[in-house]
Amino acid sequence: MKRVFVTGMGAITPNAVGIEDFTTALKEGRNGIGLTTLFDTTNFTVKISGEVKNFNPELYVNKKDAKRHDRYTVFALAAARMAAEQAKLTEKNFDPEMAGVIVSTGIGGISFFEKEHQTYLSSGPSRVSPFLVPMMICNIASGCIAMEYGLNGPNFSIVSACASSLHAIGESYLKIAQGECDIMMCGGAEAALTPLTTAGFAKMKALSTRNDEPEKASRAFDKDRDGFVMGEGAGVIVLESEESALKRGSTILAEIKGYGASADAHHLTAPHPEGVGAAKAVKRALKLNDFPIDKIDYINTHGTSTPLGDIAEMKALKLVFGEEGLKKPVINATKSMIGHLLGAAGGVGTIATVIQMKNSFIHPNRNLDNVDPELAGYNFAPNHSIEQNIDAALVDAFGFGGQNACLLITKA
Repeated sequence: MKRVFVTGMGAITPNAVGIEDFTTALKEGRNGIGLTTLFDTTNFTVKISGEVKNFNPELYVNKKDAKRHDRYTVFALAAARMAAEQAKLTEKNFDPEMAGVIVSTGIGGISFFEKEHQTYLSSGPSRVSPFLVPMMICNIASGCIAMEYGLNGPNFSIVSACASSLHAIGESYLKIAQGECDIMMCGGAEAALTPLTTAGFAKMKALSTRNDEPEKASRAFDKDRDGFVMGEGAGVIVLESEESALKRGSTILAEIKGYGASADAHHLTAPHPEGVGAAKAVKRALKLNDFPIDKIDYINTHGTSTPLGDIAEMKALKLVFGEEGLKKPVINATKSMIGHLLGAAGGVGTIATVIQMKNSFIHPNRNLDNVDPELAGYNFAPNHSIEQNIDAALVDAFGFGGQNACLLITKA
């Protein structure tokens, strides 16, 4: 198998726009969660979310095109532009037949779908926008990115709920490692902060209702967690074979060393209570290149802040590392600052991991004031960043339907 490197990254998150800003935000433990402003929450039990702030779409997409894309696609295009510019794909110094895109989403263009459904109900079918279908479908972001940069290789979207973008990165890694492609743009985007989506998650009792303290609502592994906080944004990276990176003179940011995927085959929305399926994904990521488990310094967890999910994830990791082995790596949750970006979560988690690896620090696990007694004894990051070298790390992402993904990243 070929070696695969990260050569470009782009991030749009509730606490930062761009890699430089995101790096600072991670070091500071900057909160990106507040009261929802994108719609009226008067009749909602959940009034908080992680909205993207200070984002000007016209810096990345022309005004005309921005109106023809759902918010999630604009986020994807913006993050892709950042990644493409860092990887110098804009110089067109690659074989387009050997360059592809897998940029995923969990829900897709739900915002525009909801608006057009209201138009249909109030004004009839003749008033529905001709852009409805291309604006709402989940694969359109990948298609638009390919058009923007002339990438003629494999192009599709993986929809696996909150594991979508990590599956996208993992499958892209395999396409390069197995020689099918030289370059892949991959990751995910999500913009599902809408009335209907919020109502649906709230009705499931999946969301935090800490409306009076939004900044304290996302608290992975804390005994007082009461659900996740929905966020929005995008995380897109450029993956490249060693040969391509050397030929193009790319700046190597990190190396992808393994990827694993599995299914719980257990429940519609709840994880397997013992973490059996998730553990299989982690084991597969390590086994792919026979990576020594004791070399893992850091784990960027799925860490959603749900009562069931956090326990199940730690049980899964314990199945892999053992009780004592799991006490070595530092563990944190990027979601404690930005909330849960659903289909974009794995992409942003991957970028956060590479940033920490390159800059030798561990970002805070915000709001971890009192570790859940069931999780006591592990090396959770505190409420402030710490200086630490990271040579090897795991990134977890799990989705409704019991769909699991794990990525192994090493310092280049």
